[in-house]
This record gives sequence, C-alpha cells and structure tokens, in this order.
Amino acid sequence: MITIDALAHLPLFESARDEALATIVSRSADLRVNTGDWVVLEGEAAAFYVLLEGRGEIVKTIAGAEQLVDVVEPGGFFGEVPLLLGSGFLAGIRATEPSRLMRLEPIDFHELVARCPNANRQILAEMARRVTGLQQASIAAPMISVTVLGHRDDFACYDLRDFLARNHIGFRWLEPDDAAATQTANVPQELLGGDNYPAVIFADRSYMVKPKYPELAERLGLQTAPRATTYDVAIVGAGPAGLAAAVYGASEGLQTVLIECRAPGGQAGSSSRIENYLGFPAGISGDDLASRAFHQARRFGTEIIVTRQATEIEPRDGSSATHAIVLDCGERVQTKAIVLASGVTWRKLSIPGADALLGRGVYYGAARTEALGVLGKDVVLIGGGNSAGQAAMLFSGYARSVTILVRAEKLSASMSQYLIDELAKKENVRIEYACECVSVTGTSHLESIEVAYKGGEQEAFKADALFIFVGCVPETKWLPEALIRDAQGFVCTGRDVVDLQPAGASWARDPYLLETSIPGIFAAGDVRHGSMKRVASSVGEGSMAIALVHQYIDETVS
Repeated sequence: MITIDALAHLPLFESARDEALATIVSRSADLRVNTGDWVVLEGEAAAFYVLLEGRGEIVKTIAGAEQLVDVVEPGGFFGEVPLLLGSGFLAGIRATEPSRLMRLEPIDFHELVARCPNANRQILAEMARRVTGLQQASIAAPMISVTVLGHRDDFACYDLRDFLARNHIGFRWLEPDDAAATQTANVPQELLGGDNYPAVIFADRSYMVKPKYPELAERLGLQTAPRATTYDVAIVGAGPAGLAAAVYGASEGLQTVLIECRAPGGQAGSSSRIENYLGFPAGISGDDLASRAFHQARRFGTEIIVTRQATEIEPRDGSSATHAIVLDCGERVQTKAIVLASGVTWRKLSIPGADALLGRGVYYGAARTEALGVLGKDVVLIGGGNSAGQAAMLFSGYARSVTILVRAEKLSASMSQYLIDELAKKENVRIEYACECVSVTGTSHLESIEVAYKGGEQEAFKADALFIFVGCVPETKWLPEALIRDAQGFVCTGRDVVDLQPAGASWARDPYLLETSIPGIFAAGDVRHGSMKRVASSVGEGSMAIALVHQYIDETVS
C-alpha cells in the first residue's frame, strides 16, 4: 500500500500539501513488477505512473525494431504524454530490474496537476523532453531494411514488393534503368543489366537474385520452421481468424503454432481502411490490425511460421495421440488439435487478354504499396464488395480517375453503407452498374478494357491498371478426403457435418460447433461453410475455436 511517507521525499511531490498527498495516496494503486515485465505496452490506455523503486526503460517499436527512448529512475514518472495528448501510450515501458510503482487513473492525474503547481511544472517540462526524445528516435530509426531492384511490369517484382510490405519489412524500390537512383543507392554494378531481377540488396551490400521466399525470410530474421516437436494446437492461416485463434490459444496456456504460407493478415491485410470494426472509431487499416494481432500473439508465446505451405494433414488414429501437418519443406508438425483458418483467394476471371498482362497492369486484390504506382493514372476496379470499395477509397487519393465495375444494379446488397456514402463524395470515382469487363488490351502493359452492359451495348475504357475483387475460392484440395466440404470446397463444421456425412457414418458424439468431420480439427473464418466473410466474425470464430479446442483436449485426455 502506498503511504504519504513513500511520496513525500520525491521531487514531484516535494511542495505538495499533506491533504493533497493524502488524496493522491488514497486513489493510487501499488504495483510490483519483475525484471523484463512490461509495465505498459505501446498503444495501451493512458494512466500515470511514478517509479518508487527499481528502474525502467521506455521503448518504442519503429519499423519492427525496438528503439530505446528514455530511462526511468526512482522518483521518475511516465504517462504524462498520452494523458495530455489524449492518446494511448506512444511507447512501452519495461522494468529492467524488480520495481515498485504508483499508478493513478486519468481523472486523479488531472487532479494532481490542478492541486500541485510544482508537479504541474515538472510534468510539462518532462513532457516536452519526452516528445523530443520520441521524435529523435523516429528520425534516427532506419526505416529501410532492404532495396528491391526490379522492373514495374515484372510480376515477380510486384509480388516481392507485396511480400515485403505484408511482412512489415521496410524497403526502397528502384528501377534498374534509373541510373541516378541506382548510383545514389550504391547498387552493386554486377546487378545492372542482364536477367538479374528482381534482386534484394541488404544493408551490407550483399544481395539475393530472384530469391525464394523461405530463404529470404530466414535472411530477414523471420521464423520459417517449427521449434518444438509437439504442440497443443496448430493453426493454418494467419488471417483475422487465425491470428485471433493464436492470441487466445497462447494466452490461455496452449502451446500454439501458427503456419502461414505468405504473410500475416490474409485478404483483410490488404484493406486500406476498415471503418466499422469495433473499437476503432477512426477506422484502421487491415495491415495495421493484422500487425497488432501478430505482435499480440507473439507476446503471448505463439510461434509464427511464415513462407511455409501446409501440404497434407495426417489425422490421428488409434496408434497416435496427435494429428500431423506436413509442410512443403518436409517438416512435420505434431499437434493435439488443428484450427483451419486458411481463408480464401480471389476467384480468377476468364477475361481474354488478362492472363498475359497479369502483373503488368492486371492484378487480383490490391496491395497498399501500389498506391504510388497509380499516381495520376486511370484505374478500374471490378467488384462490388467492401474490398473493392476500400481499394477505391485508397486509390482515389492518387489516381486521376477510379472506375468501379459492378455486375449488380446497386451496391447495397454487397457493400457496407458507410463505404457507399464515402465513395459518393469522391469526385474522381464513378460506378458503372449492370456491366462486366469482357476483354483487356495492351502490349507490354495494360492500355484499355472493353466493358459490356446488360442492355447489349459495349464501351472501351482507357485503363492503366485493373484490380479484380470478384468472388472468393477456398484452397482446400490438400485436405484429407475424410474432411467434408461443400460443393465449392468450403469446410463444413458442426451440424452441417452431421447433415452431409456419408450414409452409415456416425460419431460417438455430435461435432462441436466449429469442428469438422474429423474430431480435433476445427475450421474458422472465410474457409468455413456458412461463415459471414467479415473481419469481425472471423475474429469471433477464431476465438471461439480455441474454447472448443480446450473441450476437445480435455475430452481426449480424460
């Protein structure tokens, strides 16, 4: 319990009256933390802390790396910056030795400032110093990890840029023909010319030409192989459902591994702005949401493996207590339970000429990294869902014109109303209804598209880029034959399993709500038959799946 004597000798309270100290003491919490414990995490809700004993460090994560901003000694305090700016913590605070702290809620902090003029002056002075420290840390932090050398119209280069961006690897992209830029960036001469693209150049001027993603990921410090032999739960896919399952699984004590073939975030990770996700009144990008969930899962102890494809599942049988997931590298992951959260991919359209221009003006989905690439150009999007609407909002700030092609006669059945309203305010965005793209033309790059309307007329559109957001297809052909799917390949769970199971088949019990036709294997998110195909519902299913995993493990142990 905090006492007046514990505070009276501190510089912050040296001129405070006894009645003011008594009020502060009566409203404060007494916290004790061990070495390495986080007192607060970056982004956490604001509160005011005074360090009574021990030592701490203020750390901010910039470009995926921790940057030391300040050190806190006994008598020091923190939390004044977010409290006075009306934000969450802009940096985290970690104890570097066993420590004791006093914590005040925001309303009590403001009373402290009002009743103790000397404390007020110290707090404002410290705030100015801390803000300067945060600015200096941000300026000093290296934002560029690698340089990508490659041609704009090379699909491999586009894919590489997307891979790096989705894995939060800062990069600079250079065209090989830009002599001034390559000279300024000190690009190795042997990479200029020939068939050396795309190439990734590291800070020490070493490089990889046409890198394979697992090898590149290892060089960049990403985990590409499991570290344990057996897990409680293995999650396939790191979209919203998989990340939610990883957070809840690890936080509830399950040894958890998450396997992702590319990068965390799934389709939602490419959404430029999600404005109707609970708890973010100003909206949040899909990439930012995925990044927060990724770090949250890691903090609880989840192993996150990237660039590895799950190629086979071997269900447990009478001789084994675990399922096995076989990875494309040949390694096997033994696990008591599995959560399938592999999501979906965009359905490929049979548009004459499109395949030849893939990556050269024609794209499926839209990476945020491509926004600058459409600066001052004419962009066309195909699709009437939220993903198309969010991409249109992003590109409208860069492109000369954005045209959305929709097969339906209105958007309200497939797109959230807030997006429809926002698109209507954009002068350079137009929506063409009851139509479809029937062909694309271009030599080395997309030049125009042909659009057919339901009435029979056709119109040519000048287009520098075409982004396709139509339909979704699950990639579930690799799953065991015994795992029941619907006609489109979506995984059936719960009651649907019972309704669709082969004649004569039976369960010792009914499948749990998100359990597949193989006991101990669950499905969550977009890959599941009957799912809502929304970020919030996927997060809910991923969380729920862990509760069912607990039931299954308890059942098999007993």
